[in-house]
Amino acid sequence: MIKIVAIGGSLRSHSLAYQLLKVTLAKIDLYPQMKTELIDLRQMNLPFCLGETDYPNHPDVALLRQKVQSATGVLLATPEYHGSVSGVLKNALDLLDDEHIEGKMIGLLSVLGGVSSTNALNTLRTICRQLHCWVLPEQIVVAHAEKSFNLEGQLIDKGLEQRIEKFAKHFVEATQKLGISPHPEG
Repeated sequence: MIKIVAIGGSLRSHSLAYQLLKVTLAKIDLYPQMKTELIDLRQMNLPFCLGETDYPNHPDVALLRQKVQSATGVLLATPEYHGSVSGVLKNALDLLDDEHIEGKMIGLLSVLGGVSSTNALNTLRTICRQLHCWVLPEQIVVAHAEKSFNLEGQLIDKGLEQRIEKFAKHFVEATQKLGISPHPEG
């Protein structure tokens, strides 16, 4: 069984980044050898990263690290804010050390309120390279994201759904081909 965790970089209650992750995880769940889990940063109490090794007053830091470390692949979704990755996702990644995420297959997704841009995902690629991860070349960028989902958060853009299916297939295949074993749970 291959475990995939997904982390959304938004604190909005009706986050389109999380809706995109949920649709993507549903496509990955169609593969019987995959087990997926959504890490909802909105439900966690994470401090600002201080560059410390331990955060004893914040058990969610240890939980985040354990969940990522026990996975074989990680999906990261972010809204693009001011041409970059969201602060909440950057902070969560800053709380991870190489030992928690290195060698993992990473899939990148972003949502934008306006025109298409890859700035946030380019930043995430740089961060993931520093963490010694393998980043899937394919990525999902959803411009004018509010037009791709209905008010209930369901995907209504059939072209996007096909792109997500292809992305999920490639992510599953790349994770399997990489043949990495997750680090022991910490």
